Amino acid sequence: MVDQAVSSHHLSAVGNGRGEDITYREPPHNIEAEQALLGAVLVNNESAHRVLGFLEPQHFHEPVHGRIYEACQKLIERGQIATPVTLRSYFENDDALADVGGAQYLARLAGSAVTIINSEDYGRTIYDLAIRRQLIDLGEDIVNRAYDSDIDDAAMQQIEDAEQHLFRLAESGKQEGGLQAFQTSLRDAVLAAEAAHRRQTRLTGVATSLTDLDELLGGLHRSDLIILAARPAMGKTALAANIAVHAATSYRGGRDENGEWRTEDGAVVGFFSLEMSAEQLATRILSDQTEIPSYKMRRGQLSDDEFHKLVVANQKLEEIPLFIDDTPALSIAALRTRARRLKRQENLGLVIVDYLQLVSPSGRQRHDSRVQEVSEITRGLKALAKDLDVPILALSQLSRAVEQRDDNRPQLADLRESGTIEQDADVVMFIYREEYYWSRTHPKPKRRRNEIEEDFNTRMEQWNHDYMTEGHAGEAEIIVGKHRHGPTDTVTVYFSNQFTRFGNLEAPDHLLSDVPF
Repeated sequence: MVDQAVSSHHLSAVGNGRGEDITYREPPHNIEAEQALLGAVLVNNESAHRVLGFLEPQHFHEPVHGRIYEACQKLIERGQIATPVTLRSYFENDDALADVGGAQYLARLAGSAVTIINSEDYGRTIYDLAIRRQLIDLGEDIVNRAYDSDIDDAAMQQIEDAEQHLFRLAESGKQEGGLQAFQTSLRDAVLAAEAAHRRQTRLTGVATSLTDLDELLGGLHRSDLIILAARPAMGKTALAANIAVHAATSYRGGRDENGEWRTEDGAVVGFFSLEMSAEQLATRILSDQTEIPSYKMRRGQLSDDEFHKLVVANQKLEEIPLFIDDTPALSIAALRTRARRLKRQENLGLVIVDYLQLVSPSGRQRHDSRVQEVSEITRGLKALAKDLDVPILALSQLSRAVEQRDDNRPQLADLRESGTIEQDADVVMFIYREEYYWSRTHPKPKRRRNEIEEDFNTRMEQWNHDYMTEGHAGEAEIIVGKHRHGPTDTVTVYFSNQFTRFGNLEAPDHLLSDVPF
């Protein structure tokens, strides 16, 4: 293999007028590797197939080498043979090639080829050095842009853009996806089934802790975009927080036979909270775990026992891999950058976005309508789910059309700016609570003037009975309106309005089942 560690050459120049020597550094390159690769391709075109998947003409440091490679590429793709003879007509009037010997240079390249076995090694060397040159260019751009005092170009935006460029460079060294043998996909499917068999939940995806929902969906599957939609006050954030805490609490991982880290259960969770602050979200989670109303925490009305429960829960929650980003109006590009960073650093396994309509479109691109903006966001989230190979749970608002029907249960058409939300999503779920609507049409009784206590208590008992039966107090429906991998259905779960908690119902008495912390 050609030595890849080609350091930059130092060329001394004349003094700068003060008697000092100035040292110049050439960008890293390896002309010998480029010549060796081109020679191998010209001798045997089969060697080109080993590098065509990742090596492009612009990766060559010498421009004429890039043009030779591009010409070989085009001929081979057309089913023709690339040799010094077939290439001669393309370069007869090429001044750059004439400077290095004209058409005879092509013959010398082929004549000096030693082997075609190491053609991929030569290609990787050229590619690596091209990435290094791009890294140098990026560094210069960062410095020059930082010196620019344009008031519209904020420093934090420069950091976000630099992170995106660096991530692209980091990812560009990976092999292209391309076609793969079906046996490879079969092996991955069997490994996923084996992993699910080892788990207590027997699920291939990330468990939500809601047994009936997990049975219907099989958990939240990798590379899926899951939309959770509801009208305000239905409990979208509460359900998302419940899922996040359960996944993070259940997280277990280990090394596989290759020494790589593998998630065995649960997930590392990245929660992008664009509506609530991180502190508000943490307070809601603490309220759920301690069964202490959040308003008591905010007002400082805790007893000694309650404060002790709060401390114990805090110590347990501190250990779970849950990361919260509460940056407002986060762009889809910035969200993508931060999720990718968390994937590399912490092995991210689940992304939650609260909520979709608060995400900003990337860059400074302007759209004609809000529908187009939301379409860009949903496409970006779906692409990110596939890129990171993790499920993304995105919350969404519903239009007011729900309130104008006799049956207030939401439908797919109620998705706000639903142009591509329904199309891009693998799963669409809705939350519906009859209790919310029943309470608005049947207000809680108040004692009337001159009403005796016995009559008031009778009316109150009747209202409580109707509230529990007709109003379905303590219940919520999760309606799966779209499911790309299976059937759609409605799942009834427990909901505590006081602690904003979702849980399992135990038939027939509809009691909250024990869900381990």
